Amino acid sequence: MRNIKWIFCLFLLVVAGFWIGFHPDFWAQDNIILLRNQFLQLTGLIAISSMSLILVLATRPKWLEPWLGGLDKTYRLHKWLGITALVMAVTHWLWIEAPKWARDLGLIEISRPPRPSREGMGALQQFLMSQKHLAEGIGEWSFYAAVALMVVALVKLVPYRWFVKTHKLIAIAYLALVFHAAVLFNFDDWVTPSGMILGVLLLAGAYSAVLVLTNRVGRRSTITATLEKIETFPTMQSVEVTVNVGQQWPGHRAGQFAFVTFDDKEGAHPFTIASAWNPSDGRLKILIKALGDYTSTLHSRLKPGSTARVEGPYGGFTFDDADARQVWIGGGIGITPFLARLKDLAQLPAGAARRNIDLYHAVPVEDEKLSLRLKDLAYRAGINLHIIVDSRDGFLTGEQVRNDVADWKSASFWFCGPRDFGTALSRDLTGNGLPDTRFHQELFEFR
Repeated sequence: MRNIKWIFCLFLLVVAGFWIGFHPDFWAQDNIILLRNQFLQLTGLIAISSMSLILVLATRPKWLEPWLGGLDKTYRLHKWLGITALVMAVTHWLWIEAPKWARDLGLIEISRPPRPSREGMGALQQFLMSQKHLAEGIGEWSFYAAVALMVVALVKLVPYRWFVKTHKLIAIAYLALVFHAAVLFNFDDWVTPSGMILGVLLLAGAYSAVLVLTNRVGRRSTITATLEKIETFPTMQSVEVTVNVGQQWPGHRAGQFAFVTFDDKEGAHPFTIASAWNPSDGRLKILIKALGDYTSTLHSRLKPGSTARVEGPYGGFTFDDADARQVWIGGGIGITPFLARLKDLAQLPAGAARRNIDLYHAVPVEDEKLSLRLKDLAYRAGINLHIIVDSRDGFLTGEQVRNDVADWKSASFWFCGPRDFGTALSRDLTGNGLPDTRFHQELFEFR
């Protein structure tokens, strides 16, 4: 989380800071129209720059994962930028409309400054000036469309399959807004650092938008797999799907996930891989929780022998650190990445160096079949397993973990599960002395 917070803040500071550095008195204009124009430039710059980075992140660039801490963190940054773009776009629109409203109400008088003469302008600048009214019209309607689509994405108004389809339309609105920004950005500012940064972002964003609209995102990382087995865990309302990926799969590390498409109409869903990778076996296990209309019916929809598309692997929740002591906490279906890691450790040869690990599995109701599997894997992996059932043991707290694990301050913590549960644990542990860099949380939210 720390990395994406720093990147988010640094991005906004650079984008806004360079512009303000070349316009230090932008707020001191004595004419309302000149003041409005300056704020339109600044808010528009932040909005379109944020949207540009959003489109780049939407292509799921693997080269950025090490910097951001995994694709789950990438999507969290994507969401923050979406909120920023929405706020700045609405502010931009208000700066256009509010002076008119104030004038109509008799609150202010507006005197328009003289229009700049075109004499001495180059051909490119004159061309851009001639496109001003068209760019304003396109920008207005694209703004309405983009805001509506971003609101739908942020407040989760529609089912996932429709969210995926409508969210893609933002790329069309973005391309229209690229034209709007290119025409209306102050011409003289293109040669400043802020203009150069904007130019790079617009080119990268436009290229990314084309990849999104032509369904080329993740294409190189996608393979075709065959469904072999479907096993249900009724108590946990979950289903485990085994797919054969053969030798096409590049391999994955325990804790990573993949986008899996079982149904083209539904589209790709992100699922954590519940198995360690064995090239000679060529199979992946995916544990899926019934959380919506689609996942609730998977057990009846999926049939052995059918095909699926698997894209990945992604993610940085891979248990990498130098600490000999680790504590794992899986809430409900959040046990999935730990299953994969357990299988990795269970395959280590006798005598191999092992870490001292405690695993907590906190669930509302215990699934005996899954618990038996966990106990067997934990025994073979040589770790300490704690199964916490809410109705029997109460809710797992940071205080309980601190009481159970004497050397918890020297451990690294790996959490996957409900967000509020993870937040509560993190606050307790870091509030009692654990460095926040030692608490790793999978942010498995993709909308």
